[in-house]
Amino acid sequence: INTPPVAPTWHNGTCPRPLEALIMRLLAKDPSERPDSAQDVFNALDAIDLAARGETVERETNSLDSLAGGVFVGRQAEMDQLKAALEDVLGGRGRLVTLVGEPGIGKTRTSEELATYAGLRGAKVLWGRCYEGGGAPPYWPWVQAIRSYVRAIDADELRRQMGSSASVVAEIVTDVKDRLPEVQPPPQLDDPDSARFRLFDSITSFLKTASQSQPLVIVLDDLHWADQPSLTFLEFIASELNQSRVMLLCTYRDMELNRRHPLSVTLGDLARDRLYERVLLRGLTETDIARFVEIAAGFAAPTELSATVHRHTEGNPLFVTEVIRDLVQSGELTEEKLAGRTSWSVRIPEGVREVIGRRLDRLSDRANEVLIIAAVIGREFRLDALKELSEDTTETQLLDVIDESLSARLIEELPGSVGDYRFTHALIQETLGGELSAARRVRLHARIAEALESLFGGDADSHAAELALHFTEAEPVLGSDKLVHYSLVAGQAALAAYGHGEALDHFERAFRAKGDVEDDELAEILIGLVRSRDATGRPDIAVTHMRRVFDYHVARGEPQFAASLVATIPLFSGFLGLGIAELIEDGLALVSPDTLDQARLLSQFGLIVYHERLDYQKACESFEQASLIAEREGDTWVKLQTLANYAHVDGDELNHEAALENAIAAIEVARMIDHPASEAQAHHRAFDAHFETGSLDESARHAQLGLEVAERFKHSKTLSDAIRDVQLARHAAGDLSEALELTDRGLSIETEAFWHLGAGATVAAQLGDFDQAQKHADALQEIVARGFVTGWPTAMYAVAIPIGARIKGQNRSVDMARDAARYIVESERTVPAWVLLAHTGLSVLAIIETDRPAAEEQYQ
Repeated sequence: INTPPVAPTWHNGTCPRPLEALIMRLLAKDPSERPDSAQDVFNALDAIDLAARGETVERETNSLDSLAGGVFVGRQAEMDQLKAALEDVLGGRGRLVTLVGEPGIGKTRTSEELATYAGLRGAKVLWGRCYEGGGAPPYWPWVQAIRSYVRAIDADELRRQMGSSASVVAEIVTDVKDRLPEVQPPPQLDDPDSARFRLFDSITSFLKTASQSQPLVIVLDDLHWADQPSLTFLEFIASELNQSRVMLLCTYRDMELNRRHPLSVTLGDLARDRLYERVLLRGLTETDIARFVEIAAGFAAPTELSATVHRHTEGNPLFVTEVIRDLVQSGELTEEKLAGRTSWSVRIPEGVREVIGRRLDRLSDRANEVLIIAAVIGREFRLDALKELSEDTTETQLLDVIDESLSARLIEELPGSVGDYRFTHALIQETLGGELSAARRVRLHARIAEALESLFGGDADSHAAELALHFTEAEPVLGSDKLVHYSLVAGQAALAAYGHGEALDHFERAFRAKGDVEDDELAEILIGLVRSRDATGRPDIAVTHMRRVFDYHVARGEPQFAASLVATIPLFSGFLGLGIAELIEDGLALVSPDTLDQARLLSQFGLIVYHERLDYQKACESFEQASLIAEREGDTWVKLQTLANYAHVDGDELNHEAALENAIAAIEVARMIDHPASEAQAHHRAFDAHFETGSLDESARHAQLGLEVAERFKHSKTLSDAIRDVQLARHAAGDLSEALELTDRGLSIETEAFWHLGAGATVAAQLGDFDQAQKHADALQEIVARGFVTGWPTAMYAVAIPIGARIKGQNRSVDMARDAARYIVESERTVPAWVLLAHTGLSVLAIIETDRPAAEEQYQ
């Protein structure tokens, strides 16, 4: 090591990358980077040898345990692809790779093979498994992976790697507090999007720093079951991987996904930015199956046998494994049985469930009974919970059952967690659970709910999502009180972790079970529904809930609190005209004048009173008064909100100069207090002002800046608006194909976004794709016909349909477009921006009908 290295001459001119990496480790100046022992060197050489031959270590034995742990065939091409990605990571270029295929195709097994190889190459492998049964907290797979790292590393090194991020990461990975007890909670941020961005940035910074000491391979298994927050963070970190030594390997079932599946949306965004590589797994070939049988039996398999197994299983490794395992256990795979046999009729029952059933039948009756309880607990279960629930089973007998189930490979121990187990496949759990009657299942859930609550003790609320699931199933037996409590706690935890969709599910379950009991608990549930519904695009219903909470606290003699709720809880994610103005006015009547509480309400009231009552003067008065109070009190948040809302109203009023002035001021304030959500919206307003006045270069600049900010935290409405701006900019520049792609991306986020539908109808027609144009037009027409929101959708319909009709030479739906335009133009009071679009639509209709006077009139 102390001798200056001499560049070797290789027989083919290049050094194999694994070997080169080992040599560099041997020559490293820093001792901590060198191999720890001779065995470490031998392991690395083994990995190099395997890589050179494209093979894996396989123990040829007919032992069933070795079969489960050692057989790995038919994946050389895929492994080569994965190893090449790993080499890039070891060289300092992080990668995101997905491993895709149907259930049982070998995604997890292939991941384990890469994990073993990565360990030999000096990488640290972390596992996170998504849970399909419900009840898991937000970011669960990420929490598992980071937790295992936190538990294993020296506290001082952990402190160095996390730095200032420790307090933020500890919000979701509580083990950080155990390892670093001095960590204090981070400062609270009022805006959930800013808090989420801080969390994402902190975790990413930590992982990148940790990878400088040792390359990291993070395996996220069964991503199709991932919660939305986990997917949102995946999008965030994917764009940050390039300058790191972090590899993300994500497995998912492609057959589980449809166009609207959350993972489909995530993968679409990642693919658009070319942020990941996809490795597709398909069924094993007959040759692979022959090799599989040879390893299991210890001698060459007859061609007819492998062909028959392949025909019945279509090469699905799970099916193949179960069939061959069954043949081994039944004694069919012996030289005596195979001698002289020329035909095979492998009996595979209808689906793999029955194969699993046959395996279960070989277990003792006690094992089946215990496993049924475990299956109702969930895919993952704890030994102490089983002990509480298995009343007629001693601890020794229970351990025997566990050993029996482990030997049969029906369950597996979770790594790094003593006493925690997992069914090796979801179908095993489902097969066991399906054997119960509905009545017995309810009563078993009741026993599980009470047993888990007792085990968790004072920490029960930390497991609220899991307990809520069981108390929900047990409601006919146990009633609804604890179901409501744990669903409420789980919803609040999901909201705190930005899991808005999961939170909505919890709050709705609690609301249904609560009934009409008016109390503080119901008020908390309703507030949770308001926050989660608004975040998921249903503020129309959220306003009804907010009114109920408001009236409840007023009736309780808490008017100031009622008003503060209206001022601080968001209600306005792009849907206006919902009766919000009256609610805010009631709040204003309860607060003291000339206070920040009044300013907060006035800032929102100006926006709402304009759109609900078209009272521009009242809106301006509200904004001016809110601004004066904010300036006097030095409250930058109220100032920012007021500037942004003022710019919104002036833009709709076609006061573009005033709108631009307020938008630019809002951008500066948002940057000053690091509030990306407001910054993105302010860029949106600045874009509109520049675009409407013909400053296309400046509008395109704000569109791009707004998109960059919006993509950092993935708030759906804000991101949709930013995509709309870039789409308009590209359309104006003549990039029609890119404009249409952006329209599709916008619709993947907001399926009924009228801007994207109108733009899609127009651009598709310009490109000659009339089927697609009509599809968008029909969807837009449906929204207008429902009368869900009058105004912008109607105005967009009035202009998009005539443009498409003129290009196509077909007059379909033009009468409806004319009616929509006249509805807006002839209204007593309406938003000028709507009127402008309506006149544009009428002008195009006049051109189609060669009515020159009408066209001149509309132009004027």
